Amino acid sequence: MNIIGKIKFKLKYGFTVLYYSVLYQFRKKRKITPEIISISDTIRKIVDERCSVSRFGDGELLLIGNCSIGFQEKSEALSVRLVETLQSKNKKHMVCLSDTFRNLNRYTGSCKRFWRTHFYCYGHLWDKYLMPGRKYYNTFMSRPYMDFKSKANSGEWFLMLQKIWKDRDIVFIEGDKSRLGVGNDLFEGAKSIRRILCPAKNAFEKYDEIYREALAIEGDVLFLIALGPTATVLAYDLFKAGRQAVDIGHVDIEYEWFRMGVKRKVPIPSKHVNELPYATALEKISDRKYLSEIIKKIA
Repeated sequence: MNIIGKIKFKLKYGFTVLYYSVLYQFRKKRKITPEIISISDTIRKIVDERCSVSRFGDGELLLIGNCSIGFQEKSEALSVRLVETLQSKNKKHMVCLSDTFRNLNRYTGSCKRFWRTHFYCYGHLWDKYLMPGRKYYNTFMSRPYMDFKSKANSGEWFLMLQKIWKDRDIVFIEGDKSRLGVGNDLFEGAKSIRRILCPAKNAFEKYDEIYREALAIEGDVLFLIALGPTATVLAYDLFKAGRQAVDIGHVDIEYEWFRMGVKRKVPIPSKHVNELPYATALEKISDRKYLSEIIKKIA
């Protein structure tokens, strides 16, 4: 996308979210406002009890509502599996939601406008599928930096996160351009790292193969999954199979932005950033350690 195209996109997007943000003030009252546990307590539970984690944000809800998103085509099968995962009830499988159902003033202006737009357009789906009286955990455990107005706690949250994989044998299940941990020290505390690389788009079409490859790995490993809505379902299925799996999402990109000290979402030259509205050319990777960690590529 050229510079003119970027400007047009930003103007159109900005007008759209501003329009719906205004309408949001006159919305019908939400039927369910879920209680969401803090980031710190969410991370502590994962560390202390070795829980598995499935995260739900705007993209997962759109797919439940049978709408495609940028990197995943809609399907009835995916919608059904996401609803099943969202409504699972096992205490050691943590269902996480974005902590945006109340107190949006904690967040940046762009984040606030985005979620107001989302709730105005799709709040009825949350009312339909959330369970009254249930406590949920916090998706921002893996997004502890960019969207917060005050970033004073971000460093502490990243340190807490590192306890999840400290001295663990970890297996990344990630998109083929995600490159978790490459070029930073986020996962240096891990005992070992292996990687299963998956398609960056429409990964759910390869779900059965991804699941089989994960189950074939023996031993007490921790699966860290960064694969969009496919990760949400996969973490649940691996949990049911007796494995610990954490849908870790954007944590690596968030850590990169934290280290850079940036206040807006910017490209990372060596990694795909799916939330940017325009594609950027990625640097070719020749990191020998990274390449040696790849145990399977699923195309």
